[in-house]
Amino acid sequence: MSGALMLPAASSAAGRFDLLLLALLVLCGLMALALLVLVFSIRYRAGSPADRSGANRQHRALEYTWTLVPLALFMCIYAWAAYDYAQLFRVAPEAMPVFVVAKQWMWKLEHQNGRREIAQLHVPLGKPVRLVMTSQDVIHSFFVPAFRIKQDVLPGRYTMLSFTPTQAGRFHLFCAEYCGTEHSLMRGEIIVLPPAQFAEWLAQGAATPGIAARGFELYRRYGCSGCHEPGSSVHAPDLHGLLGRTVHLQDGRTLIADENYVRDSILLPDKDIVAGFKPIMPSFAGQISEEDIMAIIAYLREQQP
Repeated sequence: MSGALMLPAASSAAGRFDLLLLALLVLCGLMALALLVLVFSIRYRAGSPADRSGANRQHRALEYTWTLVPLALFMCIYAWAAYDYAQLFRVAPEAMPVFVVAKQWMWKLEHQNGRREIAQLHVPLGKPVRLVMTSQDVIHSFFVPAFRIKQDVLPGRYTMLSFTPTQAGRFHLFCAEYCGTEHSLMRGEIIVLPPAQFAEWLAQGAATPGIAARGFELYRRYGCSGCHEPGSSVHAPDLHGLLGRTVHLQDGRTLIADENYVRDSILLPDKDIVAGFKPIMPSFAGQISEEDIMAIIAYLREQQP
């Protein structure tokens, strides 16, 4: 559906959402034509001279038809839209992670090897990308019209978004949530490069150490290794292979450990206490930055079996 009236469809999700929009427009148009709403509204308006004699005041089959058929059609549209929406959060195992911190009024991004960008994101053509995002201050929204993706970026938690670019080039990135006086200046661009060219670009700006190696240094600096390593003297949960693992909590609940769970465990350690362990971990709120928490998460992800 891309063309003169549409933005480029530059991601794997764009074509699906364009087709969904077209189907919804066609369905709504057909419903309007089939019911002749405008014609009937004018002809049989109150006070019109239209002949109403002999009108059938009860036609159950027709009533059921115009109620159930549109309902079924729109429920199909709902199921279609829900399926396509869910695909945005199904992450391919080989997806390239990118860590995003939004703040008034810029986007700060970091790749796995430690290369950082501001207001730009370089990604490889045809390769899945997974964004792990949080806000340093207020609610922002990561919006790339050409990719047909938009995700709120919230303070105090992580949100995730996946996409696969299908066209090389430069595409606008906006904040789609009013975030303050300079909201309109919070712009950027996504730069999609062929894989070989992207690998060359990524290697040129690689930081030493990379984000996972920096996370390991922070893991030791903040004392995590003194409690959470298997041989430590303190009785604390083992963090190796944590992400994606089912965690049983002291209050009987279970959850799947993800980035938000790790962040909460660092800043709000009394929120989800693991079964069999005492709530002795101190809070690091106000002592550790969002970038450092993301680095520790990157290190833990590298420890997955």
